[in-house]
Order: sequence, then structure tokens, then C-alpha cells
Amino acid sequence: MLMVNMISFNEYDFIVYTDGACLGNPGAGGWAAIIYSSDGQKKIVVGSETNTTNNRMELVAIIESLKNINHGTNIKIYSDSKYVLDGITKWIHNWKKNGWKSSSKKDVKNKDLWEKLDHLVIKFKIRWEWVKGHSDDINNNAVDKLARDEALKTTL
Repeated sequence: MLMVNMISFNEYDFIVYTDGACLGNPGAGGWAAIIYSSDGQKKIVVGSETNTTNNRMELVAIIESLKNINHGTNIKIYSDSKYVLDGITKWIHNWKKNGWKSSSKKDVKNKDLWEKLDHLVIKFKIRWEWVKGHSDDINNNAVDKLARDEALKTTL
């Protein structure tokens, strides 16, 4: 078993931790991703928006992390967002089948980002993993701080 930075890679080429943050909802938002590669590299990608929602920042964090990874690779993505994980693994299939309508026949929120994510995920083999937010996972706590710091920058 390959271990880099105390992360077990097994069959994965990349291990990714993502998070989004929002000061108010809507409000100033930030997103962050820490991308670990099996060859020992670590890349941090961050960004912010002045008027957004937490769910949008959670989605953008994953989208932007995938833009920084070679297509065709095996990835394990950790997120503390049940919205994102349930959306991409359970709900998106019916949303697309129903013309991007939710089960209550309303327009899917954040459709623009869900469509971007949907187009990206087919280029990878991804295992989605939920991690409890604000717990003892040092990588999730690190990406949470990065996202919050990015959101704070937009208020200065």
C-alpha cells in the first residue's frame, strides 16, 4: 500500500479534499481543494466569489480540482457536503432524465455547475467519500480553513 503524506493511495492516482465556505448564505464565498498525487506532489487550488452560496462553493471546489487533474486517472474525492455527494451519486441521473427538474418538478438549483461537474466526472474514475466536517480529519480541516480564508479575502 502506497502512503504519501499519511494518505493511503491503494489504486488511486489522486486523493482530493475539497470544501466551500460562505459568510452569510448568500454572501462572500470561498472554495479550496488540496490535491495529493501518488508521486508525492501536493497542489492547493483556491478561489472566491463576492456573492454566492455555500452549495455553489462546494461544487466549484470539486469542479476546479478536477480541472487540475489529468483525465483518465483514478481519484478519491473527500467532501463534507452531503448535497454534493448525494447530488452527483444519486440525484443527477433523474435530474437529467427529467430535464433538470427536481422530484418536486422545480428547476434544479445550481444547474450550471451541476452540468459542468457532470461533463467533467465522465473523464475520470472517481470514488466519492463523505467526511464529517469540523471533525478530526486534518486534511478536511485544512481545506475548510483555506476556503474560509478565501471567503474572508472578499470582504477586505
